[in-house]
Amino acid sequence: MTHIMAIDQGTTSSRAILFDSEMKIVATAQEEFAQHYPASGWVEHDPSDLWSSTAAVCRSAIEKAGVPERDIAGIGITNQRETVVVWEKETGRPIHNAIVWQDRRTSEICTEMKEAGYEKQVIEKTGLLLDPYFSGTKLKWILDHVEGSRERARKGELLFGTVDTYLIWRMTGGRSHVTDATNACRTLLYDSFKGGWSTTIAKMLDIPMEMLPEVKDSAAEFGVTRQDLFGHEIPILGVAGDQQAATIGQACFKPGMLKSTYGTGCFALLNTGSEPVRSQNRLLTTVAYQFDGKPTYALEGSIFIAGAVVQWLRDGLKIIRSASETQGLAERADDGQDLILVPAFVGLGAPYWNAECRGAIYGLTRGSGPEEFAKAALESVGYQTRDLLEAMGADWNDLGEPQTLRVDGGMSASDWAMQFLSDIIGASVDRPEVRETTALGAAWLAGMRAGIYPDQAGFAESWRLERTFEPAMDDTLRAEKYERWGRAVNATMAV
Repeated sequence: MTHIMAIDQGTTSSRAILFDSEMKIVATAQEEFAQHYPASGWVEHDPSDLWSSTAAVCRSAIEKAGVPERDIAGIGITNQRETVVVWEKETGRPIHNAIVWQDRRTSEICTEMKEAGYEKQVIEKTGLLLDPYFSGTKLKWILDHVEGSRERARKGELLFGTVDTYLIWRMTGGRSHVTDATNACRTLLYDSFKGGWSTTIAKMLDIPMEMLPEVKDSAAEFGVTRQDLFGHEIPILGVAGDQQAATIGQACFKPGMLKSTYGTGCFALLNTGSEPVRSQNRLLTTVAYQFDGKPTYALEGSIFIAGAVVQWLRDGLKIIRSASETQGLAERADDGQDLILVPAFVGLGAPYWNAECRGAIYGLTRGSGPEEFAKAALESVGYQTRDLLEAMGADWNDLGEPQTLRVDGGMSASDWAMQFLSDIIGASVDRPEVRETTALGAAWLAGMRAGIYPDQAGFAESWRLERTFEPAMDDTLRAEKYERWGRAVNATMAV
């Protein structure tokens, strides 16, 4: 049994990657699925699409690799976090479409809870803020709007899960209703400091405890797949939310290590060790991973729009045909223009947490064109990342000035974007050889549990650098540009 299969169930596609005993990629399969937008600010997935695409890519990856199913020692799962699925325990039929992490329909619920004075209690127990981003208010919305669902949940007829839980339930034929601590801590229902579901918050949101899954370590026995699924029973041995899996894949095991993943959004995590740091700057305190019942914590900053701003250039403005074109455009931009794009298309995430403001562009002239828009789009991601690092430094005195930021995700492939990132944060940016860090983290969890991959120290030694970007911007210019960004953000939120 020499292979590990990683399932990376994301916001727009499902992927399966087969790794060998040396943690090298053997085969990959990917399948996109439909996004549903039933109203402004609402985002849904059909749970059957999540399941069918995941099953299909797993079978495809196994077929491409030509590896017998019996040679797969385990499965590791990483998933889009906070997305909510509710289904019938008896039939597996979802009672509503999955409500996606990007969905903002529960803004009013969050506002009402804040006005009732609940946010302080939520922060104290979960390390999270009252925001539509998290699962708890989405689950409440489903129970409020699907007739009879809350009573059915109390009778044990309905189950709740984030995407990892739903996939495991399907893969095991309904034998396992489980999640891991990194996913549980993002639901708004989990006491991240005591470990365990919070009856206080569940009562606050009127969510029956009977529908919540069992919480396990990130590397654990999560169940065994149905034999008819792949032709052989395969144990599920590792689970982590996508950003925590990327933190693991980047081998950020020591306090003070930082990683930032640039996908649809951007998510920066700072390992703070065994003691949680409660943010005073509206960052999130989250479980980075948990082994042997002992959590390691992180401070997390979430940016809603990173790679999505490039998608906007392509699909909205139609000034590019592919993301790779942005680098050439940015290189040709007029240095005499300094556009500032605040990509608050769905509000602003950390450290602002303003769900109501919308995007804005400053500094437009008659000469502003595709080149300047592309440059401003890429720069917006660097500016937002610095916002997160500034907040992290204020929260955790041990951080000081960041020495190195490890990066991954699609946008990390852009040399121009990574150089600007290094310039604006004034620190080194390290890009690894293996950029599939999210899937690698999930694979390592399962492989370590199966006994075919090394421990944390051994895995950290295997991390390989592809390129380092060093800051080359003048200190005065860096300060001026960042100050201008701050003024633009304040103006955007004031509208």
